[in-house]
Amino acid sequence: MTMNKPWTVLTIRAQKGQKKIACVTAYDYSSARLADEAGIPLILVGDSLGMTVLGFESTLPVTMDEMLHHTRAVSRAVRQAMVVADMPFLSYQGSEDEALINAGRFLKEAGADAVKVEGGAVRVELVRRMAANGIPVQAHLGLTPQSVNAFGGFKVQGKTEQAAERLRKDAKDLADAGAFSLVLECIPQKLAADITASISIPTIGIGAGPGCDGQVLVWHDLLGLYHGQQPRFVKRYAELGTEISRALTGYREEVEQGRFPTEEHGY
Repeated sequence: MTMNKPWTVLTIRAQKGQKKIACVTAYDYSSARLADEAGIPLILVGDSLGMTVLGFESTLPVTMDEMLHHTRAVSRAVRQAMVVADMPFLSYQGSEDEALINAGRFLKEAGADAVKVEGGAVRVELVRRMAANGIPVQAHLGLTPQSVNAFGGFKVQGKTEQAAERLRKDAKDLADAGAFSLVLECIPQKLAADITASISIPTIGIGAGPGCDGQVLVWHDLLGLYHGQQPRFVKRYAELGTEISRALTGYREEVEQGRFPTEEHGY
């Protein structure tokens, strides 16, 4: 952890209504360094690494040890951004005591600046307790991937008025409990804008429209590195997967043909 970084709980919160917040996931030293140098203020070590890095079909198999490992790598690289570590499935859904200890490990052992937890009303007291014990928390509502089995798949949430009202209340309660920001994932754009206007903390949208205070994208989606199913809310800013394939093919061909290495590559 780098002390006295410009991006903190206070400076992130101060962006609300002033400037949109860009957030991106990162899972290793190299990606985190590039994101930090690009001026990204908020870096999320997402449990999405289960799919993008570890090859699982969901986030559910990801462990505490794996998340700590990747968070350490990201934290070593970052000098400016605030680093948020995703708490993996079953690391906080049991007892509050266990959740508090696990959250503290991300700050104490892995150098994170904050943790992220999924869920609404059921998480309010946990968020309150973490905040009271000096652990900044980013809350997460809407499509919460760790609940994918309960949702019956990756589906838009908050489409009925009853569901929308529940999300509005959960958002207010989580903000009042001390969350410093709130991820809103895959909910109707108008609902996301309404929630954003009704709470004092920044909202970070993903598939929630432009009315949020900020946006987050997965590293591999943004850069065209992940060729799985692409959600409609993803915008690819590069096609690095294609470029990497081209480079590797060129390397293989030159080695096979004896064109690499040449004398200039030797001693």
